[in-house]
Amino acid sequence: MMENIRLALEAIRANKMRAFLTMLGIIIGIGSVISIVSIGSSMRAMVADQYKNVGLNRAMVYVSYEYSDDYRLSDYFTLDDIETLYENFPDKIAYMDPSSYATTDVINNRKTVKTDLQGIGPKYTNVQTVNIISGRMINEADLESRKKHMVLEEKTAIRLFGTANVVGKTVRATIRNELDDYLIVGVYREEVTAFSALMGGLNQNGTGFVPYTVITYPDDYFFSINLYAADDIDVESFRNEFIKYEAKVKNRPESAIVYYSVMEEMGMMDQMMSGLSLAVGAIAAISLLVGGIGIMNIMMVSVTERTREIGIRKALGARTKDVMVQFLTESAIISAAGGIIGILLAIGLVTLGGSLLGMPVVIQPGVVLLAVCFSALVGIFFGMYPASKAAKADPIIALRYE
Repeated sequence: MMENIRLALEAIRANKMRAFLTMLGIIIGIGSVISIVSIGSSMRAMVADQYKNVGLNRAMVYVSYEYSDDYRLSDYFTLDDIETLYENFPDKIAYMDPSSYATTDVINNRKTVKTDLQGIGPKYTNVQTVNIISGRMINEADLESRKKHMVLEEKTAIRLFGTANVVGKTVRATIRNELDDYLIVGVYREEVTAFSALMGGLNQNGTGFVPYTVITYPDDYFFSINLYAADDIDVESFRNEFIKYEAKVKNRPESAIVYYSVMEEMGMMDQMMSGLSLAVGAIAAISLLVGGIGIMNIMMVSVTERTREIGIRKALGARTKDVMVQFLTESAIISAAGGIIGILLAIGLVTLGGSLLGMPVVIQPGVVLLAVCFSALVGIFFGMYPASKAAKADPIIALRYE
């Protein structure tokens, strides 16, 4: 075997440029596949981290639009419903709010920033990390008294006031068609994830929090509940229990109660991204076929050029099997070397791209090992015919070949 490897390496060294050009198809094919798989895995990891930040136990609950012709006022939720749910599921619900949001102009003198305000309650920090850098978060008194208090994100505060030291200052904002003054009671710093940094150019709005009772006022009816299940429970069992309870309270069939969890959405997103990566990776793998055909072509040329050498080897006692293994070894080495170069280039480019974009890169060792083995197999498969042709050569005819 070592003799065959030595002969293969000598043949490759004798035609370095031709060997490299032959490898090029494999390099491009393997590099493309590894790059696409790595990018896909990295994006999936980023999306998974983003969903973890949102909260995997989070769910949106509402009554289906299926009954739009018979949609009753009782199908909506109220603040009393939230209190009742806390009482009925004291150890299973970590946090709830009316899923209330308002996008409005927040004004300070001549400065105006379009801001996405989220209505929250005092238990919000039990399920979401909020990095308060000055002041405080929304508390129970803010909620119960519907106080016009606001917690602003640091960059939003700087855009409005030129500084983040704004606790105690007031801004004007319109919520539920009512323009009013809001007292800033806290400033928080939003941690920038790789995903949000990558998508940072899509939304230039500021962000902030207000008591959810300010947004639900004056009727206090709302369409859906934003719910976080406790971490130490069987979420699926709780989901079924919660749906049964709400179906009874709303006097609707269980199928009408929609409990749409973040876990379900993440699963759908992951499945979609996985399928997309697989499809694009399969298209990129076609270049491996082209590379394999290139190896077959060059090996055919090599067999023709070395016909006399083959004749001499067979005349000296080399068996048909020995000649075949020699040429198969040469094609496998060319293909495997191209695969290794392609993998190194792909890892380098993906790592460089990840560092420039500030995103973590996921490279799967199993995929890398599979790529090396697959590239060698491509060389063996497409080298089979040229090797077979060389092995079957008649030594007398081969010795006469000029």
